[in-house]
Amino acid sequence: MLDIKVERTNEPKKLPEKDNPLVFGTIFTDHMFVMDYTLGKGWHDARIIPYQPLCLEPSAMVFHYGQEMFEGLKAYRAKDGRTLLFRPDMNAKRTNRTCIRLCMPEIPEEDFVQAIKELVKIDEAWVPTKEGTSLYIRPFIIATSPFLGVRPSHTYKFIIILSPVGPYYPEGLDPVKIWIEDEYVRAVKGGIGEAKAGGNYVASLRAQVKAHEEGYSQVLWLDGVHRKYIEEVGAMNIFFKINGSVITPELNGSILPGVTRDSVIRLCKDWGIKLEERKISIDEISRAHKDGLLEEVFGTGTAAVVSPVGHLRWGKDVMQIKDGGIGELSQKLYDNLTGIQLGNIPDVHNWTVEV
Repeated sequence: MLDIKVERTNEPKKLPEKDNPLVFGTIFTDHMFVMDYTLGKGWHDARIIPYQPLCLEPSAMVFHYGQEMFEGLKAYRAKDGRTLLFRPDMNAKRTNRTCIRLCMPEIPEEDFVQAIKELVKIDEAWVPTKEGTSLYIRPFIIATSPFLGVRPSHTYKFIIILSPVGPYYPEGLDPVKIWIEDEYVRAVKGGIGEAKAGGNYVASLRAQVKAHEEGYSQVLWLDGVHRKYIEEVGAMNIFFKINGSVITPELNGSILPGVTRDSVIRLCKDWGIKLEERKISIDEISRAHKDGLLEEVFGTGTAAVVSPVGHLRWGKDVMQIKDGGIGELSQKLYDNLTGIQLGNIPDVHNWTVEV
């Protein structure tokens, strides 16, 4: 168990007005968690301190070789006043898988969860209560050794910051328009596509800008070898409901193993819905659309939870999903996941953790 020292701020910020919209990722709470790592000593000096700038050497390895990772999860305010986390153990496990891939030190799962719980508890007044809002939690690790040379760093910082947020998409649960990228690639098997690393996201920006210029919210990536198999959306995993069956790309080393993805798979199986994790090509999606069998498409992720897709664009082909509205399964999954997260419906899988 971590011995976390606490230094509270002397200048607390003004909490956001309840009725003002919370723009995702723009406001940050009063405190942050920091813990250091030194080769030969391990993780040490766990502390919660006032939110503040970081002081790093210009030669810190994170700036030059990109050795860093991050996670994302949320805290929710239940109607009975409790503050609930959703499956933080999954984020702890994924953190360590990413750390192994990037040659960074692992963090004991119980320490990861404890740090989050104690930080959220201190800044609990920042957990918003308005429908559709939550407290976004961003843990991350950066390499800090002042050294120019390609090798793993000898020192690191593990930091957690908090941000009260509204919906990831300002339009809420309204179906989004997705651009299917066939020029650029995000990741390949054997690379770092399955890691929660910033490099995966910067690789997606060029296509994201192109998609936005065409009026599309997100990019759907194809595999980097054959350029035909569906992988994931920039900020989400992806699911297709075709002729009554739900299909999602199998985890193959280049797809992020999403926590919400896993939760959706579990719920579909609970409900007796046929679900397949397998390769699925864009040609199969196009054929299903032309044959009238493509019933629903939706993305899943911590930020948006479930995001219905109304349109897919592949080259010049624009596929409208059914009537472009929210599918029945998409709505049911969203209602059940958010219901569990907010403590409004029974949590039979014990996914929520009280702060």
